[in-house]
Amino acid sequence: MGRTPDQLGQARPYSLDELLGDDLELDELVTRALGHDGAGATFEVVGYSFGSPATGGLYRLRGPQDPGWSIFCKVLQHPKHWPVLHLLPPSSQEQFLAEFPWRIELDLWEPAVLASLPAGVRAPELHRVIDLGDDRLAVWMEDVEESATPWDLDRYRRAAELLGRWNARSRTAELLGPFPPGYALRMYAQDAVVTRGLGPLGDDELWSHAWLAGHADLRARLVALGQQIPELLDRLDALPQAMPHGDASPQNLLVPASDPGTFVVIDVGMRTPHALGFDLGQLLVGLVHAGTVPASDLPAIADAILPAYVAGLAAEGDPTTPEQVREGFAISAMLRSGFDSFLYDLLSDPTPDNEHCFAERVALCRFLAEQLAATEELAASRGEVEQPRD
Repeated sequence: MGRTPDQLGQARPYSLDELLGDDLELDELVTRALGHDGAGATFEVVGYSFGSPATGGLYRLRGPQDPGWSIFCKVLQHPKHWPVLHLLPPSSQEQFLAEFPWRIELDLWEPAVLASLPAGVRAPELHRVIDLGDDRLAVWMEDVEESATPWDLDRYRRAAELLGRWNARSRTAELLGPFPPGYALRMYAQDAVVTRGLGPLGDDELWSHAWLAGHADLRARLVALGQQIPELLDRLDALPQAMPHGDASPQNLLVPASDPGTFVVIDVGMRTPHALGFDLGQLLVGLVHAGTVPASDLPAIADAILPAYVAGLAAEGDPTTPEQVREGFAISAMLRSGFDSFLYDLLSDPTPDNEHCFAERVALCRFLAEQLAATEELAASRGEVEQPRD
């Protein structure tokens, strides 16, 4: 059976002394960040869904209630430290270790990237980067207190519009960088999609399970789409490109309680050039992945974010057409989040809660496949591409 990203392993724990390094004292860090000492601070380990090879741990320093304060720390690591590196095909490991951009999140604070952020989007304040040795970094940054107001369609629209503006402003040679178009998604498709997505589709015993037996049509569609992955990647690379956020889920677009009209962007990833519309994929599926939004909301969210993103592009003078954005959105979302949506590990623990979670992921995959099919039908009706065959 496949394994889900949050079940892949646990990161190495760090002590506060390790995360401060040899030359930084607690009071110095807090004073520089917040203007007062760190008296009464407590050190917390922050839980997270493990899966990113570059994430080595999340931590928080929290001050006493009066005055209340906190500082956040994320450990970035070379993928050689990833506990489940062995799950990649041996043929892929060498290239992955050599080329995976594990420091990419630091790009967010590069002057050119900060200058590309539109009004309404900002980075968290960066306090300090500590070299922990052996290709590990402790990144101390602002701890954003988030608004308790849930995401609604208006917030989705606002986020999509600003992502469109940001992507339009991220199309210069300086920001696109040295990688070829679609490089990160191509790596993902060749490794994760093949092992976690396509592999289980060939398991007849797995697909005879009661939770999957009624979805033979979806299985057949995914098998057919799997054969088209090289063509789909090539089509994405031919579309207008931008340097995306790369993981623009609502969880990474923080809405501060003190300034709910602003998004604080964190955890950028997959930052190689990608087709315009790429960032809409994670915006669409992020809260469904988290289990806080039902898959039945996906059509309404998709209908809201696509035109808002196009409007954001247009507001920055970008001429990319809605049809091009729709194609980039539908193909990249399917490749990034469709094939490996299934939580196969839950099949061995058939509780009602697990059945519901599993069904939600099946519904997510089905929606992404149907969205791609609808996009292809529209393009075929205009004579732009040959309609794919199942």
